[in-house]
Amino acid sequence: MAKSKQSTQLLLCPTPAALIACSSGKEQNIIPLAWVGVVNSSPPMVSIAVRPNRHSYKMIKQTGEFTINIPREDQVDVVDGCGTASGRDLEKFEHFNLTPVNGALSSAPMIKECPISMECTLKHSLELESHTVFIGQVVSSYVEEGVLDEKGSIDFERCSILGFCSGNYLKTAPLNLKLGYTLKK
Repeated sequence: MAKSKQSTQLLLCPTPAALIACSSGKEQNIIPLAWVGVVNSSPPMVSIAVRPNRHSYKMIKQTGEFTINIPREDQVDVVDGCGTASGRDLEKFEHFNLTPVNGALSSAPMIKECPISMECTLKHSLELESHTVFIGQVVSSYVEEGVLDEKGSIDFERCSILGFCSGNYLKTAPLNLKLGYTLKK
């Protein structure tokens, strides 16, 4: 099949529509980000890319903590709302009826209503032209029991993670195939 040359753009998708939660100690905020990824396995590390003018940026820099909360498809209104309102003007936990939950971190809360949460401590930051890439070490991971299968693994059909690509929210239905399935053919 022929390919059509496009304008230079980011075409890595879908990515999770993650809700990043942070706190300054005086206030807390939620910033939705799709620029989230795994960068190291041992110790487990993830990256998030944040524009320096965002309200959450200073909180993450100040405390060195953030949480990554993965919402379900049915939470798309909350994700979109958090992304179109500024934490400078609105207390997002309260406005969107979300529950901040403390875990191992001293300042950054998790979002109780999200089925997956990871607590991260800032290990590195890389200042780029438009964003700062924060690399956080995952210090604790939490999964809602209702989305676990009988072996204690995430059942992605029950979880229905919300995806994002090029300004569009996506469903991320699993194929129900495990790594190495071709070896069993």
